[in-house]
Amino acid sequence: MTRSNDVLLVHGGTPLEGEIRVRGAKNLVPKAMVAALLGSGPSRLRNVPDIRDVRVVRGLLQLHGVTVRPGDEAGELVLDPTHVESANVADIDAHAGSSRIPILFCGPLLHRLGHAFIPGLGGCDIGGRPIDFHFDVLRQFGATIEKRADGQYLEAPQRLRGAKIRLPYPSVGSTEQVLLTAVLAEGVTELSNAAVEPEIEDLICVLQKMGAIISMDTDRTIRITGVDKLGGYNHRALPDRLEAASWASAALATEGSIYVRGASQREMMTFLNTYRKVGGAFDIDDEGIRFWHPGGKLNAIALETDVHPGFQTDWQQPLVVALTQASGLSIVHETVYESRLGFTSALNQMGAHIQLYRECLGGSACRFGQRNFLHSAVVSGPTRLQGADLVIPDLRGGFSYLIAALAAQGTSRVHGIDLINRGYENFMSKLVELGAKVELPGAEDAS
Repeated sequence: MTRSNDVLLVHGGTPLEGEIRVRGAKNLVPKAMVAALLGSGPSRLRNVPDIRDVRVVRGLLQLHGVTVRPGDEAGELVLDPTHVESANVADIDAHAGSSRIPILFCGPLLHRLGHAFIPGLGGCDIGGRPIDFHFDVLRQFGATIEKRADGQYLEAPQRLRGAKIRLPYPSVGSTEQVLLTAVLAEGVTELSNAAVEPEIEDLICVLQKMGAIISMDTDRTIRITGVDKLGGYNHRALPDRLEAASWASAALATEGSIYVRGASQREMMTFLNTYRKVGGAFDIDDEGIRFWHPGGKLNAIALETDVHPGFQTDWQQPLVVALTQASGLSIVHETVYESRLGFTSALNQMGAHIQLYRECLGGSACRFGQRNFLHSAVVSGPTRLQGADLVIPDLRGGFSYLIAALAAQGTSRVHGIDLINRGYENFMSKLVELGAKVELPGAEDAS
């Protein structure tokens, strides 16, 4: 049964206008927090957003004896790993059910304690993200893994050793696993076909500040020379380009104008090019980016998602909502997650015309073409969206439903909004600041 404070009433048809701020990237901050486990002294992380993934990792670090406290400035955490210890299995399980981040604790805990425990993992249901990659990598470093009823138990009988690893796909999580494990492993680790997202580069910056030796080549090869000891770090997290793009799509779909303070051009160049092709306008200054709908028709486009530096899969879902308002046929080919287009059925319920296909409707090589997944979409527009009852399926799909509800005529009931807290800081207050007409039914009763 859905809790009343997990349902949002959205009265659509009002352009979003105003200013919001994005802080550090969801896809970097929790990983930088885990990296603090590797240090011999305290670390200081700034520009930290108040999101659920951060709270989950904070709780897991504290369970393992890491002291985590606020710093001197807003959005700053001080993490002291001086007294790392084993944690109770039941406590780990209680914290980990809503996040996949605990898998990244393996390498640091193997270095610090010689063992680690990983329970069953959560995360968004957008397609297969097998943790086998992670365990295969850890075995190559010399870890032993025993499957138990309550999860996976890992041991490092000796110091972990560097390895030559090639990923079958440039997975962000597997690349992070290698980095967090290789920095204290004996010898050199060579990782080929690595992910090279901006958040990966920022994690490498964090580790280098701690004393790691890491080089990145232009052919997706990362080389890590293991060291005997790492210190703490002082780091300001790069801004969340995925959240910034979500608000940009919201401005376009609602015919509004949003200044996203903290947004950075460098990490968003691919998105900005596509945004301009669709017909969106933006203006960049030293403090952020203003996104707006300049009036007139939006343009249909052909779009393929890809790993960085391609168009990010997390940008796709919010932008598809805007594409329902573009003139003509837009083609979207999703090549990263096989189930990421499932959210479109709710948009069709609201009046959109979106057809899904198993074929690859694009020129890029794709893992899903012969595997019977509905991973291509044709969006026919423009269509008038109507309010509806919506159940949020995943983080980005959930924010996309919010955008659709805001752009629609009439009132929508959006169920499961708590999931959005995983990656969007204070999204409710931001909506209100932008003039959205939203309310939590029964919120007064819950207070």
